[in-house]
Amino acid sequence: MSPLPSPGAGRLGGPPSVPAMVRTRLRAAVRRPSRLSPGEIRDRALVLRLLSLLLQYPDPELAAARPTVAAAAAALPASPAATELIAFADWFTAQEPDALERHYVETFDLRRRSSLYLTYYLHGDTRRRGMALLTLAQRYRAAGWEIGGGELPDHLPLVLEFAALTGPGSGEAPLRQHRRGLELIHRALTDADSPYRHLLAALLSLMPPATEADLAAVAELAAAGPPDEDVGMDPYAGGTFAPPGTFVPPEQAPPTLVPPFTSSPDGPR
Repeated sequence: MSPLPSPGAGRLGGPPSVPAMVRTRLRAAVRRPSRLSPGEIRDRALVLRLLSLLLQYPDPELAAARPTVAAAAAALPASPAATELIAFADWFTAQEPDALERHYVETFDLRRRSSLYLTYYLHGDTRRRGMALLTLAQRYRAAGWEIGGGELPDHLPLVLEFAALTGPGSGEAPLRQHRRGLELIHRALTDADSPYRHLLAALLSLMPPATEADLAAVAELAAAGPPDEDVGMDPYAGGTFAPPGTFVPPEQAPPTLVPPFTSSPDGPR
């Protein structure tokens, strides 16, 4: 198995009605035992794959496939997630490609609060983040899923693809672990009135409701920011810088904590 490609390399798998370009990015999920019926597992996997696809950088290939992706969303069985996906697709298909690219960069690359790198919210720029990245990469390998060197393993589109491939149990465990970070991203996108808030709302609708402890932790995280150990950063409230595409632990960290991943020269996408 291989991960989501960098922008421009497409891969989808899904129902026969989804054409090849999109189908290669929406590959059928690997079934795992769960309380869901086989049909529900397939529908859930398709939702996760659509979310994974739409949270990628809107390169020309994805922009050209917008009508097909919108049709795939419209064909989903009625659910809160489907409603949110359709709302996003309506906006997505109506925009000019260059406007989509600008909005994506402004939303995810230039705002810390809506970064798509999940371990940042839990660990900030600390040595613990290096271990978290390594642990996540090891989880992928244990499931027989090798990722390439183009993206960090905590990038949300990558985590979503793994969830779709591996199933609602162990496949979605990384999403559940980072529930509070996902809540914060959704809050930031809502505050910014970004249509991408619909995608996070769709994802959160698949998860158990947030607890009072979750909501309190999200409020605290929004106010104080994630942990900051050795790397100097501006106050989190500013929220205007792009997290680095490659995590490099402090020099005193054990070498085994350095994740074997690098980002593209153009920065995170």
